[in-house]
Amino acid sequence: MFHRSDRLLLRPIWPEDWQGVLSGIADEGVVRNLASAPWPYAAEDARKFVTLPIDPMFPRFLITRARDAEVVGCIGIDAMNDDAGTVELGYWIARPYWGQGFATEAGSAAINVARALGHQRLFASHFLDNPASGAVLRKLGFQATGRVVERHSCGRGEMAQTAEYELSFVGAAGLDSPVAA
Repeated sequence: MFHRSDRLLLRPIWPEDWQGVLSGIADEGVVRNLASAPWPYAAEDARKFVTLPIDPMFPRFLITRARDAEVVGCIGIDAMNDDAGTVELGYWIARPYWGQGFATEAGSAAINVARALGHQRLFASHFLDNPASGAVLRKLGFQATGRVVERHSCGRGEMAQTAEYELSFVGAAGLDSPVAA
């Protein structure tokens, strides 16, 4: 599955993308904001990541600039390991692309994909010491749930507090409500 936005192309992650993934994520400032990526992040981690199986209902995308295919980051929707059928949005953006609106643009595209796949709501969270990610989630229409929970961060090697958010596609505006870009 592919998705094109104004400046970005979201496309499947292929095994040959491991070096692009590594160059973007092998930064402690990026990894410390993720739950599942280890630190230090090594070539073997990138090779393993790009070969993970993908469930069509829960796609992961490489985020590239549309004009030159430069790797900006990764984004995806994933089933959480709970009994509630929770679907979570997760992403990372390489440091050179912070503050340029790429997370919001990619997030909007991923939300449109989730909606097209029939998911009725998404969850997301951010570590409390990463308020920029919370700002992105709010721009995308996520609402804070009011819950702050401890979540393990492989990159930090410890538990850290996260703020949780939810985005429902069902409500006053219905399933076709627009997503902020």
